[in-house]
Amino acid sequence: MCGIMGYTGVEPAVPIIYSGLKKLEYRGYDSSGIGIVESGKVELFKTEGGPDNLKSRLPFKSSSAVGLGHTRWATHGAANEINAHPHTSPQKLFMIVHNGIIENCSELKLRYHLDSELKSETDTEVIACLLEREYSGDVKEAITRVMPQLTGSYALGIICIDFPDTLFCAKKSSPLFVCTDERGAYLASDIAAFPGDTGKIYRLGDGEIGIIKKDSFKVFDIDGCRIRKTEIRLRDTEEYEDKGGYEHYMLKEIYEQPSAVEKTLDSIMSDGKIKLGCLRMNRERIKSLTRIELIGCGSAYHAGLAGAYALQKLLKIPARAYIASEYKSMGSVADENTLAIIISQSGETADTLAAMKEVKSRNAKIVSVVNNRYSTIAQESDSVIITRAGREISVATTKAFSAQLAVLYCIAVRLAYSAGRIDRERYRALCAELLSLPEKSRQTLEKNEAIEKIAQILKDAEYTCFIGRAADYCTAMEGALKLKEVSYSHCEAYAAGELKHGTISLIENGTPVIAVCADSSALSKTVSNIKECKSRGAKIICITDSDYDGDADDIVIKIPDTEDLFSVSAAVIPLQLIAYHTAKKKGCGIDKPKNLAKSVTVE
Repeated sequence: MCGIMGYTGVEPAVPIIYSGLKKLEYRGYDSSGIGIVESGKVELFKTEGGPDNLKSRLPFKSSSAVGLGHTRWATHGAANEINAHPHTSPQKLFMIVHNGIIENCSELKLRYHLDSELKSETDTEVIACLLEREYSGDVKEAITRVMPQLTGSYALGIICIDFPDTLFCAKKSSPLFVCTDERGAYLASDIAAFPGDTGKIYRLGDGEIGIIKKDSFKVFDIDGCRIRKTEIRLRDTEEYEDKGGYEHYMLKEIYEQPSAVEKTLDSIMSDGKIKLGCLRMNRERIKSLTRIELIGCGSAYHAGLAGAYALQKLLKIPARAYIASEYKSMGSVADENTLAIIISQSGETADTLAAMKEVKSRNAKIVSVVNNRYSTIAQESDSVIITRAGREISVATTKAFSAQLAVLYCIAVRLAYSAGRIDRERYRALCAELLSLPEKSRQTLEKNEAIEKIAQILKDAEYTCFIGRAADYCTAMEGALKLKEVSYSHCEAYAAGELKHGTISLIENGTPVIAVCADSSALSKTVSNIKECKSRGAKIICITDSDYDGDADDIVIKIPDTEDLFSVSAAVIPLQLIAYHTAKKKGCGIDKPKNLAKSVTVE
């Protein structure tokens, strides 16, 4: 999985492909490679690590005008040069790059006795072998024979040396785009990889096969029928940005949160009111809802937890957040009276897509909250609300998470008002609170200098405990995830009331305990839990918007007073900064943490 970049045209391919791979670095990688056709033969240049490691090996002066590049995040096989893409078929007739995962890879190896032909441990090389076996002069026909044999997800870029000026491609459940301009044609897994903004961009659909030449692009379905593609009209696109003076993208994006939330709110609020016509739900439909399910992975799941808290408190019907990868295993109880809110930064998260399909099969209403309007989840939802976070480069999400929260809060308030669960006065008050969130985020960011000092305590800690109740528990979970992601620190988040049910056995002298106390409804009980930890020698770090000052040796970070329902928005920012500064002091790869990828397109 991770990044695909291909080119065929009138200019040297290597510089163009390398530039595209650099733009895809934010998605994560552990190896990379570029393949070109030179003098009728496939030439491969691969390495462990990213494009910077690859650069010295590349033939930038080559005149080859066709090639494929890839940044890999390992699924089958270790992160090394042999397993890096592109891969070739046994006779080097085909060269291939692949995002996704072939779930029946082992079965295919046994069926076709491929072990003796394979050089790598990857599932991708199996596809190359199958293409060569099925090939009899027509590449499109070979692809149509191979595709039904593959179980799982894939975005494929393919070159056959019999057609050295042509790129072939196919996809299922993994994004793939084509761009054409006066210099030629490009293939990529992300629009961000394409150069400039003058080209025409097309999105390949599941089960479609593309044939790309420097001056033409044709698409066919699995039966060989021609498909007419509609050009994507880009809106709100951004050029690939530098760090803007910040040392890391993560820090830059933490500081962009007020703007991201403001832009998101501006897109769904007007004259102090929430406008969500895109939901396409009238008052009667809203009143008929009997349950709400929020589905996501990682930080999107944590946003769902905060959203579920607000929805259930306001709408007074069951609202529950689900980890997407566990959703199907639990046995869905969704029906036509269920609203399913699908949350994903990339809109391509494989587990979330699978859960969405399960919900859709049960006739639930599907609303997606994504940061990419051209993503699969956005395309397949009944309604979509686009967060306006802009492109997020750092693997650990910050501003996209905050934008998701803003959307979920708006949905909760609007549905509650439409269903008559809150009156006009409460509705207006909550809308005003929503509009205040960007400014409160800015005020919280002013605490950065005090927050940075906390990192000195955490960098050498063997274990850090996060606690919170109600909405604060959602904040604690996201804070712990950030610390794990970027600083590789051992930490966990717990509902504060659960401490006495076993977890407090881990608290000893000097253990850092980060207590989130921004939800006033739970403050007194959380303070009692803080005292329990303190009596066992814990070092208390408290994030609060209350008058709680702690004991003399506690660290208390005061944030602006925020409506309890929306408290995660302000309270999460100090935890993001704590994670960032701890990672920096430990010398970690902050923007590209080990073993992580920005867009997780495999289940």
